[in-house]
Amino acid sequence: MNTETYEDIQALARMTVGQLKDKYLEVFGEETRSCHKEFLRKRIAWRMQALSEGDLSERARRRAAELANDADLRIRTPRDPFKHGSAEVHSRTTTGTLNSPRDPRLPLPGTLLVREFRDKTIVVKVLDEGFEYDNQRYKSLSAIARKVTGSKWNGFLFFGLAGGKTTKGAAAETGERRKDE
Repeated sequence: MNTETYEDIQALARMTVGQLKDKYLEVFGEETRSCHKEFLRKRIAWRMQALSEGDLSERARRRAAELANDADLRIRTPRDPFKHGSAEVHSRTTTGTLNSPRDPRLPLPGTLLVREFRDKTIVVKVLDEGFEYDNQRYKSLSAIARKVTGSKWNGFLFFGLAGGKTTKGAAAETGERRKDE
């Protein structure tokens, strides 16, 4: 998702229901009867992304329709799905682990990392190999943090991806340098 689309989607959160209904008419070409703010916001955001990046291909649509037609339709779930037919369920179930060369702290490629720093919004796109910030590629988040702040930072802490290290990451959230740097 490009930064312009991201900013447009962020603006939806500040709109009233009336403004969202007008935006819905603009992006879908038809009026909505819904007055549920979150529903409208999510539907409009989805449509804006689809218009910006392209919708599903015809091949993907056909495959989704095939899968939907082949799926067993169940109106109610059983009380205990593993009690009845558990041998069948277990025979179809496989377990395992996936080994990935990517750092597990990193989100999937295509994800936008957003960070406020000194009244400026920093938007970084995660790529298959590296990151993109301000139309330039970087090998690490630390390089981007250094570029933005002018000082040495741990990129995972700067973007809040450190995972559970809230005491040191708290300074990163405020945009101030930590005293231990």
